[in-house]
Amino acid sequence: MIKANRVFIIVLDSFGIGHEPDAHLFGDEGANTLLRISASKKFKIPNLLSLGLASIDGVMGLEPCPNTASVARMRELSKGKDTTIGHWEIAGVISERPMPTYPNGFPASVIDEFKKRTGEGVLCNLPFSGTEIIREYGDAHLRGEGLIVYTSADSVFQIAAHEELVPLEKLYEYCRIARDILVGEHAVGRVIARPFIGESGNYKRTANRRDFSLAPPRKTALDAISEAGLDVIGVGKISDIFAGRGITESHPTHSNREGMDKALELIDRDFSGLCFINLVDFDMLYGHRQDIDGYAEALSVFDAWLPEFISKLGEGDVLMITADHGCDPGDDSTDHTREYVPLIIYGDGIKNENLGTRMGFSEIGITAADLLGVDYSGDGGESLKSKILNS
Repeated sequence: MIKANRVFIIVLDSFGIGHEPDAHLFGDEGANTLLRISASKKFKIPNLLSLGLASIDGVMGLEPCPNTASVARMRELSKGKDTTIGHWEIAGVISERPMPTYPNGFPASVIDEFKKRTGEGVLCNLPFSGTEIIREYGDAHLRGEGLIVYTSADSVFQIAAHEELVPLEKLYEYCRIARDILVGEHAVGRVIARPFIGESGNYKRTANRRDFSLAPPRKTALDAISEAGLDVIGVGKISDIFAGRGITESHPTHSNREGMDKALELIDRDFSGLCFINLVDFDMLYGHRQDIDGYAEALSVFDAWLPEFISKLGEGDVLMITADHGCDPGDDSTDHTREYVPLIIYGDGIKNENLGTRMGFSEIGITAADLLGVDYSGDGGESLKSKILNS
C-alpha cells in the first residue's frame, strides 16, 4: 500500500492504560483504567487482545498473545487531561498551557455577564456531579429560580435545564452566549448543554447533550486533510470538539451503539479521507460514575462489534483505535485521569509491529494524514507510516 484511501480513527473516550510519569502533578498516581476494569466479570475482549492490546508497553493484568496489528503506548504531552486537549493532540495540536478550571466556581464578572445576556438567574456555580446537581437544584430550577450552572475538575462551563421549562434550542442558545463570554483568561475548553427531564425526586439527564468547544489554536490534521480535498467525517462529538473546523460532514450521536451503527453505515459508503469517531459512553456513563462493571461491559460490547467492522475494511483502508485520556472508574475521584492511551493500527498492508512508547498523541493525526498522502507535521512527533507498512 503506497497510501491509504480511507482512515478510520475510533476514540474509546477515556480508555487509559496506566498513569503517566507526571500523573502525580494531576493527583492521578496509580490510575489505570484498563487494569481496573480487567478485574470485572463483565470484561471479555478477545478481539482487542488478538489485535495486540496486551502487547503494548506497560499493560498489566492481561495475557499477551500474537498480535495482528501494529501497537503503541501513547504519552500525552499537553498540559491537561480533558477531552478537548486530548482530541486536539490526537489531531496534531499540543497544548502548552492547561485550560482554566474553577474549583470555587466562576467569578462574578462571568456570571453577571451571563445573567445579563440571557435574562436568567443562576443556581449553584460550583463544581458538582452532573447527576447529583439536578437532584439538588432541579426543584428550584423548575420554580423559575434560574439555570443550573456548574463545572467540574475539567475546563467546562455546564448548563443544566429541564427540557419542558427550557426548550433545547433555547438551552443551546444560552450555551452559545456563554461560549461568546468565555474567552481570553476564561477560555474554558467546553461549554456543555446538560438537559434533563422528570419530576422532583426522579430527574434524569437526556441524550440531548451538546458541547460548544473552543476552536483549535493552530492547523490540525483535520484541516490539512480537508484542505487537500478529502473527506473528514466526524461521528459523535467530534465536530463539537473541533468547533466544526476541518469537518466536511458531521453525524452527532447519543450513545456508543449509535456511534458503532453509524460507523458500519459509513464504512459501506464510497468516500476518500478520514472518518473520526468518538464513543463517549465509556467516559460519560461509566468512568465519571465510577461504574467498573459498566465500563467493562461497554468495552466487551465494543470488542464483540469489532469483527463485523473489520470484515468490511477494504484494500487501502486503515483502522486506528485509541483514546483521549483516562477515567479510572475505581479510583477515589470521578474526574479524568492522566494516563497513557493505546494505539492499535490495523488494515491492508499493516505490519504486526510493537512500536513501544511514543511521545505525543500528535503522531496519530500526523500518521493518518501521511497515510492519506497529505503533508502535515503538526506540533511535533513523526509519522509512523514507514514503521507500520509492509515493504
